[in-house]
Amino acid sequence: MIQVCVCGCAGKMGTATVGAVQKADDMNLVCGVDPKSEQQDFPVYASLDEALKNEKFDVLVDFTRPDVVASNIEKALPQGINCVIGTTGLSQEKLESLAKLATNDACLFVAPNFTTGAVLMMQFAKIAAPYFPEAEIIEYHHADKLDAPSGTAVQTAAMIQKSRGFDSKAPGKESENEGCEGARGALVHGVPIHSVRSMGFVANQEVIFGSMGQTLTIKHESWDRESYMPGVLLGIRSVGERSGLIVGLENFMNL
Repeated sequence: MIQVCVCGCAGKMGTATVGAVQKADDMNLVCGVDPKSEQQDFPVYASLDEALKNEKFDVLVDFTRPDVVASNIEKALPQGINCVIGTTGLSQEKLESLAKLATNDACLFVAPNFTTGAVLMMQFAKIAAPYFPEAEIIEYHHADKLDAPSGTAVQTAAMIQKSRGFDSKAPGKESENEGCEGARGALVHGVPIHSVRSMGFVANQEVIFGSMGQTLTIKHESWDRESYMPGVLLGIRSVGERSGLIVGLENFMNL
């Protein structure tokens, strides 16, 4: 049995993860960590320090906040605990620095997106990128999301840039009218990203490619957080067989 601790267990993603782990035949939910959690049918601690002091677990799953996740990783990896991170906002440089803290071949696994459909969307975008001179990303998330652009959008832009090896020649920020700065979005890895935050969305993204006389749109929509759970469980099951820093669910999907 894989022994699991869920940080951010009272949040929306944390709650879904708790339910998925409890239903899994090969996992045991040891405890949760969340200062805002109410009474649960499993042990819940206000801090990871308390959980580490009182419980033993193999995998830490983190769906907290960008200003909390690094501290949790810093505490878990040195104790040889594998980390499955769904909280976005950490730079590649920061992740590489944190991964060096691992002992006993522990793994730091970070997924910009846990939905298998979103992972495939990024892979399709990677394939299409060399054939289209223009590419832009529009990502839509719920109004409470704390970071923009999303980790999925940033990762998609990086994959597009690496795959095609050139930047768009479409007008960028220099074309924005005075007082309308930001109209062309944020330029990330040479790809404009536009972030929509609104009630009614969970996590959607579309990648728009353009060339002479044609466009190609690759779109993924997630309307329920249950769509993340197969990917989360795959991450929990896979980290014990890997070590070091791994970014992206595709590494466990044999793509």
